[in-house]
Amino acid sequence: MKFERTQRIEQEIKKVITQMLIEGHIKNTVITETTSLISIVDVRVVTDLKYAYVYVSVLGGNKDEIVAALQKSAGFIRSQIGKRVKLRYTPELIFERDDTIKTAIEMMEKINKVHHDDEEKELQAAKNIEEKTSTNQNLDK
Repeated sequence: MKFERTQRIEQEIKKVITQMLIEGHIKNTVITETTSLISIVDVRVVTDLKYAYVYVSVLGGNKDEIVAALQKSAGFIRSQIGKRVKLRYTPELIFERDDTIKTAIEMMEKINKVHHDDEEKELQAAKNIEEKTSTNQNLDK
């Protein structure tokens, strides 16, 4: 069970890191020069507030390299969180790759393909029924 305080801390950490990414405050060349879309999907703080797991989704580019660059900048990011969020102890940040957005996109593509295939099968079945009906009518004459 999550405590309300822990959830608020997670939301604030996510907000600060996202804002830093948007405003370009993280001065790592891998991050500043990338054309990839970097999203902070979730933040999970352990109950003793010593560690915060930051789940990052990257669309395009070298995902592992970007997550490694964020981990390398974790000390700076942590110091900025400490300045912006009033906490007795700022958790150590651990960045991890999260592929849920990519997985969701792939699932939607598969669903659309299956839906499209079903429509084609229905059209083919309708054509077959129409052909049989016209053949039967020609035999009756």
